[in-house]
Amino acid sequence: MSTKPTLAARARRRGPAVAASVAAAALLLTACGGGDDGAAGEDGQVTLSVSTFNEFGYEDLFEEYMDANPDVKIVHDKKATSNIARDNLSTKLAAGSGLSDIEGIEVDWLPELKQYPDQFADLASPEVEDRWLEWKTEGATTEDGKLIGYGTDIGPEAICYRSDLFAAAGLPTDREEVAALLEGDWDHYFEVGEKFTAASDVAWYDSAMATYQAMINQVENAYEENDGTVIATENQEVKDIYNQVLENSVDKGLSAHLELWSDDYKAGFQSGAFATTFCPGWMLGSIEGNAAGVEGWDIANVFPGGGGNWGGSYLTVPTQGKNQEEAIRLAQWLTAPEQQIKAFEAKGTFPSQTEALESETLLSSTNEFFNDAPVGEILAERAEAVTVTPFKGEKYFPINDAMQQALNRVDVVKTDDAASSWEKFVTGVNALQ
Repeated sequence: MSTKPTLAARARRRGPAVAASVAAAALLLTACGGGDDGAAGEDGQVTLSVSTFNEFGYEDLFEEYMDANPDVKIVHDKKATSNIARDNLSTKLAAGSGLSDIEGIEVDWLPELKQYPDQFADLASPEVEDRWLEWKTEGATTEDGKLIGYGTDIGPEAICYRSDLFAAAGLPTDREEVAALLEGDWDHYFEVGEKFTAASDVAWYDSAMATYQAMINQVENAYEENDGTVIATENQEVKDIYNQVLENSVDKGLSAHLELWSDDYKAGFQSGAFATTFCPGWMLGSIEGNAAGVEGWDIANVFPGGGGNWGGSYLTVPTQGKNQEEAIRLAQWLTAPEQQIKAFEAKGTFPSQTEALESETLLSSTNEFFNDAPVGEILAERAEAVTVTPFKGEKYFPINDAMQQALNRVDVVKTDDAASSWEKFVTGVNALQ
């Protein structure tokens, strides 16, 4: 299919370097642990702590690595959300101790950490040169050329939907027909939502927060100019998206008024509170977990406005750790093509590794929970549809967090209207400068 050469061209791969990196990654499975002096315990075993959040798809991979490397023990600390992981990392970074040997970092708050390059090991190596999509590597590279993160996944977005709820409202259910139904801009997506809610007691989507995030991910400079100048409160495009989302969510009642990642949000999957949700690859595992036992979920190869990328993470090795050499080996292995494909099969985390993106295993992958949908092919095509890589400076995460709170005040807790909550957002952004 056309995906393969396009992805390869975009990555600007150099064949020998990629082959070398893959071979090196394969050797890691048989390498003995060689941590820093004093890092091993009395039994000679090196303990590596790894901190992640949400679903990286690493549980089985950790077992595989330890089976092949009996002198390494991996202790996994999995935080429930990205925000919890960020707060934990910030606190321990400031304290100068307590961080894991490997820390998972979400793309939205990685720019903050690039201000402190000395706190993270330089991961650049001939073994990983050209391993990832170019823009993925650039996101973890400091101004002086230091690579502080190995790319895990990217988040090309499709639309996940409840086919049974579509049928009850008189909408098509076949994924190709649903893709045709939803093809178009955001106005069209909301218009279809109005038709759905007119024929159903169920909301069209889960939350204003998720809808705004999907839309703002298509804006190249939403909150900051490329030089770091904050424009969030003056950017008319940001305010227009904010108002459009709240008008459709609250005034037109398309939202289920759920706060992302809350207990009510998770329960909404079980109760059938909404018919559609935006699903980057990493969301597939979350949906399957929250909707366990629920039938009818499917995925359509379509996204309002063309394409979008939501999220994606990195593995970093803090310099606090005593096992940096061994931690880098593990991080390299986890982000090699074979492991990225296994993580995708486990939790839907879509690879950022160029070799993995061209794998027939990936492109032929299906997902039983989503009605045996060809998720590998769909997400590969969704990745091709992404045309904008938003600029994310050091203030992106706190500004976006303030925006999520602003939306939440109107859509979920209902303490404010759109105008008053916007003013509070402006106050919060001004306080960051």
